[in-house]
Amino acid sequence: MNVMPSRPDPPVTRDLAVPRSVLAIGAHPDDIEFGCGATLAKWAAAGSEVHLLVLTDGAKGSWDPAADLVALVARRRREQRAAADVLGATGVHHLDFIDGELESGRAERAAVCEIIRRVRPMVVLGHDPWKRYRLHPDHLHAGRLTVDGIVAARDPHFHPGHGDPHRPADLLLFEAEITDHVENAEGFLETKTRALLCHESQWQSTMGIESRSPEVETQRSAFAARVRDDAGLAGGLAGLALGEAFKLVPV
Repeated sequence: MNVMPSRPDPPVTRDLAVPRSVLAIGAHPDDIEFGCGATLAKWAAAGSEVHLLVLTDGAKGSWDPAADLVALVARRRREQRAAADVLGATGVHHLDFIDGELESGRAERAAVCEIIRRVRPMVVLGHDPWKRYRLHPDHLHAGRLTVDGIVAARDPHFHPGHGDPHRPADLLLFEAEITDHVENAEGFLETKTRALLCHESQWQSTMGIESRSPEVETQRSAFAARVRDDAGLAGGLAGLALGEAFKLVPV
């Protein structure tokens, strides 16, 4: 967070037409909300059928070396469902690959391809696989699976038996190396923040919030302010007060 998206040489576009159906793909529970939560909430409110696809089980998402990982996975699934409800999402799909061990091989691509063919989204959103200096390998592989899954889903000769071919219209990459499209987040940033706060297991490690601290409300407010600051930077690329910035790739 708090990283200024790069401004490309071409003009920045704004606000796709509201899509009939949407699929957002994230490596872990909460990645989607960070990357495009306001955009999804805006489209859901306008009538889009919004689906979330979480690739890993979230089992590494704790700083406690004695954590019960089975319980953590179940908790993160519940948190993701609660966050999806806040955003207005229709469906949440889990592939449950092991957190921290995600790969972008043929079997993983086939699984993503099948979800795309089942949901049949007009717009897909996911991690930018070409972003440099990325530390978390799951985000890299999630981005690759998003791109490769789209290519596979649109061609009948990829993964036969995994549903009928489907070609989305657009791909929006979040965490992008170069951004050239902004979605207006005005009126939906509070929804994004509420969805993020559903991931209470990640408060300490990701959001700087100590749930048992007497300063918890101050810390929650500080986190919300950081989300707003980032949206202000992204929106500024397109002359908006608040936004979410992406790399737009026509499919």
